[in-house]
Amino acid sequence: MGIKELQKEIRGLLKKKNAILLVHNYERPEIQDIADLTGDSLGLSIEASKTNAEIIVFCGVHFMAETASIVCPDKTVLLPVISAGCPMADMITAQALIKKKKELPGIPVVSYVNSPASVKAESDICCTSANAIQVIKSLVNDNTILMTPDRNLAQYTQRYTNKKIIYWEGFCPYHDALTPEQVKRVKNDYPEALFLAHPECRPEVIDLADEAKSTSGMLDYVRKSQHMEFIIGTETGIIHTLKTQNPDKEFIPADEKMICTDMKKIHLTDIVNSLLHISPVIKVAEGIRVRAIKAIERMLAVPRD
Repeated sequence: MGIKELQKEIRGLLKKKNAILLVHNYERPEIQDIADLTGDSLGLSIEASKTNAEIIVFCGVHFMAETASIVCPDKTVLLPVISAGCPMADMITAQALIKKKKELPGIPVVSYVNSPASVKAESDICCTSANAIQVIKSLVNDNTILMTPDRNLAQYTQRYTNKKIIYWEGFCPYHDALTPEQVKRVKNDYPEALFLAHPECRPEVIDLADEAKSTSGMLDYVRKSQHMEFIIGTETGIIHTLKTQNPDKEFIPADEKMICTDMKKIHLTDIVNSLLHISPVIKVAEGIRVRAIKAIERMLAVPRD
């Protein structure tokens, strides 16, 4: 069966099963093209909470499907490929965080949404790459913060606050692999292009950026910009979305090898099988969910700039 036929079958199954298809910006183009919604992990989960659909098919990685389960406990959440994980999220465990909290009593824990549900449950508040600065600023009575699990996002956030940020030594291996030398070569080849870097990149890469933006921030920035050329310093999957929304503009990957293998694990056939068998189901245990949702809700209450 070809791509078009599989896409048509998926849309038919979604209707038949009263399901919604949520697709992260880094997923394969042929999956993005048939999504009910594309976006970043938290944005998709928030939108999922508003849906009347009984089933959420989440094309992303494990922590994202977990977040959807936390936010939408009454829905059936499917992750078409159960092995689609996140190396950064795997760099922290609830047990390790509990131990660290004992070493740092009284210090609030801010956890990136790119973390396991059990870690969110041990955190005071969550953050995204889009709102990390506002979240840190919202902790007005605290001068020292523990940020997990991404050291690069923590160091980026540190630039915008006088608070002391202690950070976990986690990182995204794809963003962290981007070097200043690579960026300088691409900038040299495209001298008119603006360089947009994701906050998960190393500090020395952020230093070269015209703007540091989350994926949703990049999409918004490019849409409003009069500029016509952009070097994109994040997972290459977003370039499909950028081109779709801005067909007259040019997008150059900062590194063509910036491809998250876990994000590419899901194929159209996996979605078909997932809908036919209503599997694999991601369900966060209620004892963890009720604690994790508090950290997410506290984040959502933070005013946006």
